[in-house]
Amino acid sequence: MTPRHSEPEGPGPEEPVVVRDRRRVDPETGEIREPVAEPTEAVVEEPSGSSLGDSADDAVTVVSDVEKQLAERTADLQRLQAEYANYRKRVDRDREAVVQGAKAAVVGELLPLLDDLERAEQHGDLTGAFKAVGDKLVSGLQRAGLESFGAEGEVFDPNVHEAVQHNTSPDVSGPTVTVVMRRGYRFGDRVLREALVGVTDHEPAAAAPVDGSVGGELPLDGSIDESGPQ
Repeated sequence: MTPRHSEPEGPGPEEPVVVRDRRRVDPETGEIREPVAEPTEAVVEEPSGSSLGDSADDAVTVVSDVEKQLAERTADLQRLQAEYANYRKRVDRDREAVVQGAKAAVVGELLPLLDDLERAEQHGDLTGAFKAVGDKLVSGLQRAGLESFGAEGEVFDPNVHEAVQHNTSPDVSGPTVTVVMRRGYRFGDRVLREALVGVTDHEPAAAAPVDGSVGGELPLDGSIDESGPQ
């Protein structure tokens, strides 16, 4: 059997035929026609190598500017953080100074009471419940930072001692506190009250007198007793 060939399908849609009249003279009116421009297809130009290079350079420049701005903003942030840290330290330091000043003012008002307790103890009147209360007061102030100074034997320091008496003695090697009339107190690094003391300076020992006559010999000064025996 002869193989059957497939029948060709029907004709597809035909493209429209465009007829252009290119005659210079219009056959109906006889006038000369203006030339008609032929339609042209749009031509897409491929970017050249120089354009790509310019775009890359522009991209690098933008990245450099961004990195520069980022570095500037980072430096500003670090400087701001350092200023804030210094501000916090200064505020904390000022606050601590105010607190210490307030404590020192309160403790300073209690110093006369401490003087009374000390005098009562010296006279033997600080006994019983009165002594217990006084000891609690003194220990509490010491825990808060109160410190007393001014005792016999201390080296005289004009910054914390106020000398109201002055003596000399060969028994000391330098200015020494030998009498304490009122105890001094400091609170932390602040001197609340100077100590009233008597100071003794060093005095060289006097040289022993030399006897002029030695073993019946004439005195060294050449004087002769002319009275003779009576």
